[in-house]
Amino acid sequence: MEEINNFKTPSKLSEKRKSALCSTPCINIPASPFMQKLGYGTGVNVYLMKRSPRGLSHSPWAVKKINSRCNGHYQSMYQKRLTDEAKILKNLHHPNIIGYRAFTEANDGSLCLAMEYGGEKSLNDLIEERGKDCHGPFPAAIILKVALNMARGLKYLHQDKKLLHGDIKSSNVVIKGDFETIKICDVGVSLPLDENMTVTDPEAYYIGTEPWKPKEALEDNGIITDKADIFAFGLTLWEMMTLSIPHITLSDDGNEVILFVSNFFMSR
Repeated sequence: MEEINNFKTPSKLSEKRKSALCSTPCINIPASPFMQKLGYGTGVNVYLMKRSPRGLSHSPWAVKKINSRCNGHYQSMYQKRLTDEAKILKNLHHPNIIGYRAFTEANDGSLCLAMEYGGEKSLNDLIEERGKDCHGPFPAAIILKVALNMARGLKYLHQDKKLLHGDIKSSNVVIKGDFETIKICDVGVSLPLDENMTVTDPEAYYIGTEPWKPKEALEDNGIITDKADIFAFGLTLWEMMTLSIPHITLSDDGNEVILFVSNFFMSR
């Protein structure tokens, strides 16, 4: 990652702000080397925290921490994003959305977002494995199951919470076992929706991930609505059918992507 530079200690939050956010001081989260690494995202790492206080068996947590090798500028940006994600996630309660557990400091002083452990792998991991094994597309029944579970989670976000997820893709869907549970994760770039399911907040900026972005997100002054999530949702199912990243054959030229998407819809 280009943002990884020399090691720097994470900047500290003010005591007042820290106490307001880290409302679970009794949670003891070990330093990164003492947890199993599950994966990573932009500027963050995710670890498995096994919990057995006083010999009791508790359900494990997934712990998201800012990559300590990020420089000061990125540290601040990712710290804010992690804080925003904690605030959003704390108010979400749905079986197809990863659950909030705690937002606190680890023993090494770094901010941590502890979440429900949703599964061993992401949908993207399973897609990559299936592609390497040359098994072909996922069975229709599995694709349908993923579609229904994701649709329920998105309906909850859009209609009940008036939130646009903002970065739907296979790597933001976690799977437990043989598709026993399917949950959407990573709500850190979510945006508020108005009564017309449109993003109108002038401070809100749609981030997304390039191959899953809809046409309006690639245009200047494009109007972002809940349909941005639905477009990315459709491409996530497309990934399961093709075992490929969407638009992977297109160049980095944004105009070519817009033309491709426009032609796709005109052909419908």
